[in-house]
Amino acid sequence: MFLTLFLSETVAFNTKTYKFHKLYCQWAKKCTVNCITIEKREVVKRGGIPCKVCGG
Repeated sequence: MFLTLFLSETVAFNTKTYKFHKLYCQWAKKCTVNCITIEKREVVKRGGIPCKVCGG
């Protein structure tokens, strides 16, 4: 159950760098051009890289 909740979390995903951030992360707030809001499970499927600051 925890894994399901973890993967259904909404994150900010940069489609150019493939990095993803928690919505409250300072880098998510700065990402305006190439970022989309998407579920974490979809980001994992796309090969996203977690942010080093917030852990995605």
